[in-house]
Amino acid sequence: MKTLDAKRVLEAALICSSQPMALREMNALFAGEVGNDTLRTLLAELADECKDRAIELVAVASLDPERAPRYSRAVLETLAIIAYRQPVTRGDIEDIRGVAVASSVMKQLEDRGWIEAIGYREAPGRPALLATTKQFLDDLGIASLEQLPTLDGADGEPIVPIGSNGLSQGSLSFVEAAGDAGGDEAPSESPPEPSSDAHPPADADALEPHA
Repeated sequence: MKTLDAKRVLEAALICSSQPMALREMNALFAGEVGNDTLRTLLAELADECKDRAIELVAVASLDPERAPRYSRAVLETLAIIAYRQPVTRGDIEDIRGVAVASSVMKQLEDRGWIEAIGYREAPGRPALLATTKQFLDDLGIASLEQLPTLDGADGEPIVPIGSNGLSQGSLSFVEAAGDAGGDEAPSESPPEPSSDAHPPADADALEPHA
C-alpha cells in the first residue's frame, strides 16, 4: 500500500473511532503488513498535516482508568516471573510463587498476547516453555527485555510489579504503546519453597484445579 493511501486509512479510522486507538488496533487495519515504526512515522506526518486544518491529532498521558482492565496480583506476579526468568514452565512459576497457577491466570496473559510457548522442556510430560512476546514489549513501550527495570527483592532476586504504562489521546486519538493493566497490591516477600513431596496450595486469587 502506498504511503498516502495508508495515511488516509489511518485518518478515517481515527475519525470514526469513539475512543483512543492502540497501535495494535491500527496495525490490524493493514493485516500486520505495516510495522509499528512505520505507523508512528505516518501518525507524525498526519499530526503535522492537521496543524493547518480544523482538527488535530494529539496523544495524552493515560487511558481512561474506568475502562482500563485490572489484573489480580496472581496475574501480575506470574507475568513478572515469566518476564525476568524466561523461558520458564508453569511448574517453575509455581515453585517460585509457592502456589498453584490457576488456568484462568495463564489464559488472561495469553489472551492479552503477552506470553507464548516457545518450546518444550525435555522432562517428564515435556512442559511448555513460556516467554514474553513482542506485543508485551510494545505495550510497555520498550524495545527489549534489557530495558525492564531491575529491582532487588529480599532474596536478592529481581522482582518487578508490572503496572500501567500507556499512552492515549483525545481528538483524533491513537495510543503509541498501551500498557493498560494495573494493580494496587505490592508483591509480598518470597514465600518458602514447598517441599518436594507436597503439591503447592491453590492460588488465593483464583481457586481452580491445576489443568
